[in-house]
Amino acid sequence: MSIKDRLAAKAASIGSSPRSPKGGDDPSGRPKTAPGQLMASFPLLAEKERELQSAMKRIEELETAGVGASQEVAIETLVEIPGRRRVLSEEEYKELRTNLESNPLVHPIVYRPLGDGRNEIISGNNRVAIYRDELKRATIRGVPFNGTDAEVELGAAFSNLLAPSLPDFEKYRQFKRIQQNLGLSQADITRMSGLAQSHVARILSFENLPDAAKQVVAARPHKLGGTAAAKFASLAQQGRVEEVTKAIDALVNSVDMTQERALALASPARPKAARPSVRTINTGKRKFCDVSVRSGVVGLRFPGKDGEAIAEEWARRIAEFIESEIDNK
Repeated sequence: MSIKDRLAAKAASIGSSPRSPKGGDDPSGRPKTAPGQLMASFPLLAEKERELQSAMKRIEELETAGVGASQEVAIETLVEIPGRRRVLSEEEYKELRTNLESNPLVHPIVYRPLGDGRNEIISGNNRVAIYRDELKRATIRGVPFNGTDAEVELGAAFSNLLAPSLPDFEKYRQFKRIQQNLGLSQADITRMSGLAQSHVARILSFENLPDAAKQVVAARPHKLGGTAAAKFASLAQQGRVEEVTKAIDALVNSVDMTQERALALASPARPKAARPSVRTINTGKRKFCDVSVRSGVVGLRFPGKDGEAIAEEWARRIAEFIESEIDNK
């Protein structure tokens, strides 16, 4: 198996199986540390075999070092790159804050020393933010990584992409970052992520939403999934930009609004079916039958207990009448 295939296999396994217990060997062969998991996906699209071999060597070194490679790093030295931090839902943020407040940090952050006393955060932006802003901590455990800009960017993106329950809009944001910063195509992203081509295409359909709608979704990305986004994008491309934007705003900012109802709001109203033309025929003061016409269909309705028998009789008479009329022409 080639090095590229080995890397792809490693990346595909990340996040797909339960975490192994602390300590001991992981029988699945999956990297146990945060940097190991990140490094397993860094150079998937590197064009040079030498870069792949170098990255693989670093992966193995970090896996061997394990958690012991982490150290305390001053939070004031950590620098966040705009766009890298995953947007958490309110529930996810509260759960993470409670966990960090009550327990020691199990998964160290990953950072890159910049050489001027600052450290660029690769993975762990939310953990750093909670430690700094909520818990008022001065330091946090982290693992330094010295890699190329491309490896750092891929690692930062994949640390988010491989997170459990990542909203489709957040996947879209990470895909766009990879495309813009590394010049990768949709086919490259499909191969790198291990996702089906249809899945990637559905996620990238967020791109076809109105800009105002994307800004709304960015605040609460868990509110809109990729399947619904593709349908909204199709409506926007049909010229219903304003309707799509208003519907998505209602979806994101309402507790009760569902994706199905929001799509109905953005969709053109269905034309109401015309009411059938009905003529009532009476015998004296008593109704004999109703004659209706709708969509090319003539219908007769006879009331009463004998209505069915009468209908059969008149069906025969009408058929004979039509046949005679045709024959006379």
